[in-house]
Amino acid sequence: MRLFEVNYLPFTEQLLTMSAFLGEIVGTAILILLGNGVVANVVLDKTKGNNSGWIVITLGWGIAVFTGVFISAPFSGAHLNPAVTVGLAVAGNFPLGSVVPYILAQMIGAAIGTTLVWLMYRPHYRATEDSGLKRATFCTTPEIRTIPANFLSEMIGTFVLVYGVLHVVGASVGDQSASLGSLDALPVGLVVLVVGLSLGGTTGYAINPARDLAPRIMHAILPIEGKGDSDWSYAWVPVIGPLAGGVVAALMWIYLG
Repeated sequence: MRLFEVNYLPFTEQLLTMSAFLGEIVGTAILILLGNGVVANVVLDKTKGNNSGWIVITLGWGIAVFTGVFISAPFSGAHLNPAVTVGLAVAGNFPLGSVVPYILAQMIGAAIGTTLVWLMYRPHYRATEDSGLKRATFCTTPEIRTIPANFLSEMIGTFVLVYGVLHVVGASVGDQSASLGSLDALPVGLVVLVVGLSLGGTTGYAINPARDLAPRIMHAILPIEGKGDSDWSYAWVPVIGPLAGGVVAALMWIYLG
């Protein structure tokens, strides 16, 4: 089965199969477990990977995306990201009636994944005094808080991701599909890697509303010692910015297609 391609019921029924719903939950949970897990390994005190740097984080996130997409692609098409889901829907590659259930599944999966990170690294959360570093293992924070620039950063980064995804979905050689099946996860992971390396230094490149919002909610809920606030005044930027980037990518895909 081709990446992002699922055998849906007729569009008029707008019903989502349970396997697709669970596939999005599991895939997103794995994505966040490995993605926020690499952040925890780098920034929390007394870990083996402490202070190993930005390259480790970006590489970890790229492989996290590959793993989550590879595992869930046969079941749900492996969106794992509301901006991808919305972008595919705007581009006409995904039924509108399935958008909300997919986003719900992604939010549930992200909450599960980030909670597993907290459980695994709990002794290191206790050993870390900096509340900002603790929050960084859940959600993003800009290095320079300038909301218009932060919004643009998230929008541009997500545009690159979703536009890349649309090219993976539509890849062909002549009249033949150039799909690699579940291994279509590899170019998507590489796109996430280069977005992090090239564009992630401003905001931490959420580029995924579920990846940021669900863990931020869990940061507020979980009993994390000395966690500080969850920075709700910024929380809308890594939600609306990526969604806007996904829509712009889809519109460009339609215009150039």
